[in-house]
Amino acid sequence: MTDSPTTGSAAAPLVRKHEGAVALVTGASRGIGLAIAARLIADGARVVVTARTPEPLADAVAQLGGAQYAVALAGNAADPAHQAAAIELAHDRFGGLDYLVNNTGINPAYGPLLDTPTEVARKILDTNVVAAAAWVKAAIDRGLGSAAHPGAVVNIASIAGLGASGALGWYAVSKAALIHLTMELGLQLGPDVRVNAVAPAVVKTRFAQALYAGREPQVAQAYPLKRLGVPDDVAGAVSFLLSADAAWITGQTLVVDGGVTLGVGL
Repeated sequence: MTDSPTTGSAAAPLVRKHEGAVALVTGASRGIGLAIAARLIADGARVVVTARTPEPLADAVAQLGGAQYAVALAGNAADPAHQAAAIELAHDRFGGLDYLVNNTGINPAYGPLLDTPTEVARKILDTNVVAAAAWVKAAIDRGLGSAAHPGAVVNIASIAGLGASGALGWYAVSKAALIHLTMELGLQLGPDVRVNAVAPAVVKTRFAQALYAGREPQVAQAYPLKRLGVPDDVAGAVSFLLSADAAWITGQTLVVDGGVTLGVGL
């Protein structure tokens, strides 16, 4: 009997789903962004990571296995010059760019929406929405996606963009806009570039600590799966949406929330 490809002593190794691909992940010095970069590398990709501060980015590259697997560029995610430089770095160091993950997001203001100063609202929308669109345009202008070599984008949204909370204000508005941006780009950029989003609930990161610190068991009780998310939960979803397994999916938002939105409105 001949061994099958997945059994027996002559079993062929599993092919990693992103073998040979190059990704750029913004906001990736820690938390969800770092977990996404690590998952893509584990699945065979090479990754450019960006964030504002050089030192945490250097630590991130070390955690990701060093310059063989990841390179970093510090800068402001909303700065066109930084966007162009990071995309060029992907081409220079790894030979191209196949995937873009827009993970950068800010939330400097909690509470009622109308209590937020207008200049703060503009900064939130510029960083969380306008910059995401600019990254996509810059990547496409540099060659992301073609009939022969399709590309993929994943935007990191939030369940805050799916309904009103009364507390997350302009952050929630920005994530709703990012979800709609995902739909518009999915419609307009096919077939050469697929664009999808992931909408997590509360994930245990420094960014979200104010939502659960000191009361995690109580917060988790609202979730059917009885736990909060961890960065790897989001990373797995992103890896799937970038992969050929999601080749017929575009313009969609995958909710990754431990089931917490299932009871909304009941």
